[in-house]
Amino acid sequence: MHSLIASPFLDTHLVLRPGLRGGVKIPALRYQELTDAVRAGRPAPHWLADAAGRTWSLDLDLGRPAGDTILIRQPSPYGYARASWEINKGCDYDCDHCYLGLKRFEGLPWEDKVRLLTVMRDAGVLWLQITGGEPLIDRDFPAAYAHAYDLGMMIAISSNGSQLSKPRILNVLTDRRPYSITLSVYGATETSYDGMTRSRGAYGRFTRGLDAAKDADLPVKLNVIVSTHNAHEVDAMKALADRRGFPHQVYTNMSPTIDGSGEPLPTQAADFLRKRKPFAGCNAGHTFFHADPFGKASICKVGRDPQIDLPAEGVEGLRRLGGIADSLMLRTGGCTGCQLSGSCWTCRPLAKLYQEAKAPLTSYCQHGGR
Repeated sequence: MHSLIASPFLDTHLVLRPGLRGGVKIPALRYQELTDAVRAGRPAPHWLADAAGRTWSLDLDLGRPAGDTILIRQPSPYGYARASWEINKGCDYDCDHCYLGLKRFEGLPWEDKVRLLTVMRDAGVLWLQITGGEPLIDRDFPAAYAHAYDLGMMIAISSNGSQLSKPRILNVLTDRRPYSITLSVYGATETSYDGMTRSRGAYGRFTRGLDAAKDADLPVKLNVIVSTHNAHEVDAMKALADRRGFPHQVYTNMSPTIDGSGEPLPTQAADFLRKRKPFAGCNAGHTFFHADPFGKASICKVGRDPQIDLPAEGVEGLRRLGGIADSLMLRTGGCTGCQLSGSCWTCRPLAKLYQEAKAPLTSYCQHGGR
């Protein structure tokens, strides 16, 4: 199993340590030197051993071939550096604030999951977020996670944490450490947590998962989700994170579902709503893409149409995605005719969902209804 990854990343090259923060930026000549050393069966150069010691306190054995410890990621002509993947939309919770709406348990067979991950690797994806639904309930999650790791991806996981204490999950995450695990917090007591998730016993499963992750020293951070169900427990949810030493963020604004339904919006706790930050542009569709459970690629989790069927088309299909991204950002639909559109950077796909949900203009428009 590799200890380091050397990879192109956008217009530079990086050396990374799987499962850990920090990295080493190297020039193209150094990357080529590492590639040549691995191909020739030579040891890693001394400069890499010095950098690994400074950055991660890693003692590289310069008596062994470099290929024993370094995975070389090959350059990609497609220019994608990051991706997210809904391995499955199914979930063991039934939260009424969920942006996915109907959460069917369905997705690709194992052979196509492998093909999709290979397409992502060939597209240049170095950072991969595996999400859902609840990704850890997918029967193929441990094998898919391990395969993505072995392809040389730095993996982030978004989860509710209910399965983290199970050996089949914990074993693969401790054997191949993720870059990060983000867990959502839905309450600080059994009553509020189980009520918000509409799943009896959910709080117990969640806290067991938290404690298992703490004991395994996994890189967990928490998203405190505030709604009408649990707004009275905001401080207690923060304290829950602090007691275990996990960093946390607080989220208060809900989004419409991906099909434009406004059902999640009434779950927002009005006293905790925050003004949305002005959109400053993003790389969706150009250096980042999202794949749904069937391997259909879109520019992101919000702008899902049009899609590209990656299992059918392969990596070549991604050449169209940049043009799709540019077209989705045009001021159309509910924004047509706005006199301020020339100075507007509101994310157009997100605005479209809010407009379909008949949400107030102030919930998505950066001009605040002026």
